[in-house]
Amino acid sequence: MEILRKPSHLFVLAAMVFAGLLLVNTPAWLDETQGRTLAIVIVALSLWGTNALPGYLTAFLFFLTAILLKVAPPATVFSGFASTAMWLSIGGFVIGMAIRSTGLGASLAAYLGRRLETSYAHLIWGLLIVCVLLGFIMPSSIGRAVMMVPIGMALADRCGFAPGSVGRTGIALAVAFGCHVPTFAILPSNVPNMVLIGAADTIYGQHLAYTDYLFLHFPVLGVVKTVVIGALILWLFPARPELAMTAAEPDKAASDRKGQVRLAVVLAGALGLWLTDAWHGISPAWVGLGAACILLLPRIGLVDGETFAKETNVGMLFFIAGALGLGAVVNSTGLGTAIAGQIETWLPLDPGADFVNFLSLAGLSFVTGLGTTLPGIPAVLTPMAGDLANQTGFVLYTVLMTQVIGFSTILFPYQSPPLMVGMHLANEPVQILLRITVPLTIITLLVLVPLDFLWWRLLGLFG
Repeated sequence: MEILRKPSHLFVLAAMVFAGLLLVNTPAWLDETQGRTLAIVIVALSLWGTNALPGYLTAFLFFLTAILLKVAPPATVFSGFASTAMWLSIGGFVIGMAIRSTGLGASLAAYLGRRLETSYAHLIWGLLIVCVLLGFIMPSSIGRAVMMVPIGMALADRCGFAPGSVGRTGIALAVAFGCHVPTFAILPSNVPNMVLIGAADTIYGQHLAYTDYLFLHFPVLGVVKTVVIGALILWLFPARPELAMTAAEPDKAASDRKGQVRLAVVLAGALGLWLTDAWHGISPAWVGLGAACILLLPRIGLVDGETFAKETNVGMLFFIAGALGLGAVVNSTGLGTAIAGQIETWLPLDPGADFVNFLSLAGLSFVTGLGTTLPGIPAVLTPMAGDLANQTGFVLYTVLMTQVIGFSTILFPYQSPPLMVGMHLANEPVQILLRITVPLTIITLLVLVPLDFLWWRLLGLFG
């Protein structure tokens, strides 16, 4: 009876019972494979969300169950290991080791610290602003996290926040969220909005302009959401910097000045390739992996094999692979499309009911994201946009733009590889993300979405 005393275990037990019912009695709007996939998704999310089992063990159970139930071929189930997010995460981890070992992170933290360490609030707001501004020049959320997380952790060390402390977790959250969530309002800064650009142009010949997109989304989904994120971190993770920087630490940071210069050259080259990926077409993941190879080279590199083997969190890598594989399985089975299509039949869509239509389309996008990865939202909903425009009386552009509300609203960590990678690089538990994503989702749906509607009406998008 001990398990009945733990709410998290009760939740997992209820999820397993519901999943079992799905296997026995699959809804008519799902085929057998989709029903099995939904059962797997429900159990996996309950285990990851409650941390009832270690994340890597849940990933192993997902791999095993998906193969035994034959919901997808092994290439799809294990596709997380081949994903760019996985390899950029590994590359970023090596870069982080080099930043720490050479003292470059401490040097940059000292520079930022002199401007931000006057208070914990200054630390959080300063890091959020820097990360969001980086979204204007760097097209990859994970790439931004790779650059900023080691600096943030060095800043945490400078301020006396030891591993496991509330202040260190707050800094990790500020960098992870700042590098990702508000930048959905900047057109080329994340994968989902790039998928939206391509799908809208391919299917409808609809060109999405950078300035129009920014002006439509950045005031609420960029600026206001950043303010909400910062306020939640300061409220839920309060701390006070101890400013424990000793006199010996600057000397230690400067002791490997040659290493810092060599690392700066590697990082400058990687940053240059990240900024110009639209020209050369090389994925940010392979740029990061190339930088990692250079940094791991014997004699030439800055990270030795022993350090790499000792500090690599293999369990976290399996967790990331499992979460990415889960999204791939959902996409391949058509579960996300089935969920979106079913929900569309339930929506109260009616020309002239602008607010209800807006809420319905934003909700459709959000719920679709729960059944697929964030890039899957534009992949699933863009082909439906023409029909949705006819049902609502909205112009096609307005319908397409409601997708941004959905893929910028993240409830579960598995939806967002960049958030998971950011916490992985900071050596913080991924489950801690839920303490921000849950209230942020509630505030977004109850406050920011209606505020967005008023902003869109002011701009004349409901005509």
